[in-house]
Amino acid sequence: MRLYLASTSPARLQTLRAAGIEPIAIAPGVDEEAVVAAVEAESGPLEASDLVQLLARAKAEAIVGRAHEGEPIDGLILGGDSAFLTGGAIHGKPHRPEVARRRWLGQNGGHGDLWSGHWLIDHRGGAMRGAVGRADVATVRFAALDDAEIDAYIATGEPLLVAGAFTIDSLGGPFIRRVEGDPSTVVGLSLSTLRDLVRELGVDWPSLWNRR
Repeated sequence: MRLYLASTSPARLQTLRAAGIEPIAIAPGVDEEAVVAAVEAESGPLEASDLVQLLARAKAEAIVGRAHEGEPIDGLILGGDSAFLTGGAIHGKPHRPEVARRRWLGQNGGHGDLWSGHWLIDHRGGAMRGAVGRADVATVRFAALDDAEIDAYIATGEPLLVAGAFTIDSLGGPFIRRVEGDPSTVVGLSLSTLRDLVRELGVDWPSLWNRR
């Protein structure tokens, strides 16, 4: 059974590989800001759980009907998205150093909730047969960093490209005191949630193992 990952996230790719799955990664090409703006124009601001589910679904559906190396998609399609909720505000990727620094000053020594959305499409046989999805959350508690540590971390560029301006599986790991929930949720993909969704579609989890 092949798993197609509708994401360009290196962290999601590495998480799946560590779990024995070598997915076929396809960039979904979704304009995330436009998708969110269209929905919020109709229904108002989204909760963090709804936001990540909206984008996870948009990414997965964006590659339905595409081909990979001339062959139609035949397997399961996974879309994912993450956002960090702290102080009543939802944060995605900061992109700019000054934004990342403001966020770290706000969350330093505190905590927040990392939400990850999952949308899984059954595309076996080259046709859409069904879909399931769910958002998962993990609470992250941070160590108290001094200004030099914050500046040094931001200077690496790592926090600019991840939701919440931190990682758990790389340079940011030592700055996290505790995670309450599935740790892989913080990386952007809850493996336990994905297993549940795979089984809901009637697929055995071990059938996805294809990495040695």
